[in-house]
Amino acid sequence: MNAALARLIAGQVCVHACMAGMRMAAPLLALRAGYSAAAVGVLLALFALTQVFLALPAGRYADRHGLRRPVGFCVVAAASGAGLALAFPVFEVLCAAALLTGGATGAATIALQRHVGRAAHSATQLKQVFSWLAIGPAISNFIGPFFAGLMIDHAGSAAGSLGGFRWAFALLAVLPLATWFWVRHTVELPPVIAATGGPQQRVWDLLREPRFRRLMLVNWVLSSCWDVHTFVVPLLGYERALSASVIGTILGAFAIAAALVRMAMPLVAQWLREWAVIAGAMVATAALFAVYPLLTTAWSMGLCSVLLGLSLGSVQPMIMSMLHQITPEQRHGEALGLRLMAINASSVMMPLLFGTAGALIGVAGLFWVVGTGVGLGSRLAWLLRPPARARD
Repeated sequence: MNAALARLIAGQVCVHACMAGMRMAAPLLALRAGYSAAAVGVLLALFALTQVFLALPAGRYADRHGLRRPVGFCVVAAASGAGLALAFPVFEVLCAAALLTGGATGAATIALQRHVGRAAHSATQLKQVFSWLAIGPAISNFIGPFFAGLMIDHAGSAAGSLGGFRWAFALLAVLPLATWFWVRHTVELPPVIAATGGPQQRVWDLLREPRFRRLMLVNWVLSSCWDVHTFVVPLLGYERALSASVIGTILGAFAIAAALVRMAMPLVAQWLREWAVIAGAMVATAALFAVYPLLTTAWSMGLCSVLLGLSLGSVQPMIMSMLHQITPEQRHGEALGLRLMAINASSVMMPLLFGTAGALIGVAGLFWVVGTGVGLGSRLAWLLRPPARARD
């Protein structure tokens, strides 16, 4: 990993940590103010909702303007969102802060991913840089909530006081400014000029390409596996009478395993084939989902969680590498925006679907249904193989 990539990863960590910290602190403040669990659910959904509608325009904007201008706007939006929560810590403003920080993080991620992908010069480099870049969210998901929690508990007049929340929001408002510190000197890549005189390009043109369409379906299926694991493990743990700390440890083991496999992937990237890694991960996930509901001890669930983390954690760098290879260079940002839009729409809708399905078929049945779906979907991954001439 070179210094330029390290700076971009640091910038991604800072803006993403702002959102991750807000996603923890804002619901806690809403609960402290007496709002219901349903209201808190709406607040949490707003972090993803902005990205559903903003991702595609943000991708097109990045295609036109490169890296620094989109990231600059995102820094202002994220810092403003946390700053508003600092100045006016009421529920309505927290909702606005969720929209601003969530949208800013999504748009900044698209611009950073597009720049990193264009800077790579081979398929091996694509796999390496996206493996490194994928570590960023795992780090920020720890940094943001951890330091926000310290502020809430220790910076105010008493643990959980309003003053502690204000200090947390102040810290989170500073983090996006650090993003600009890391990104501001990045050298922009030469712009890609699309051919003129042809028909106007639309997003549906991307989906007409069979390999891109299959890649988006595979990405959605695997993203749903992340969501179902996060949703169902607490329910399974409750049924097994596990404590909250044990359940948190099981989920933490999943995240650590996902980060570790991404750290290892750059070392073996030249021997990896994207479609093979994705197909193998889907088959392994289907098998682990079949076994998971049958496990009764914390140790066995923790081991299965680690294996799932290794399996699902290996997928994102491969998907990002393949997306940049099969998409026209002048539309990389648009393709990244379409991917992010689909993921966040799934994150908004899937918990509602999981809750309804879980009530009808039970927690174990939900695991088995999703596992069957991802197992059958592995055929799509095999169809992602490049044509014979491209492999020769």
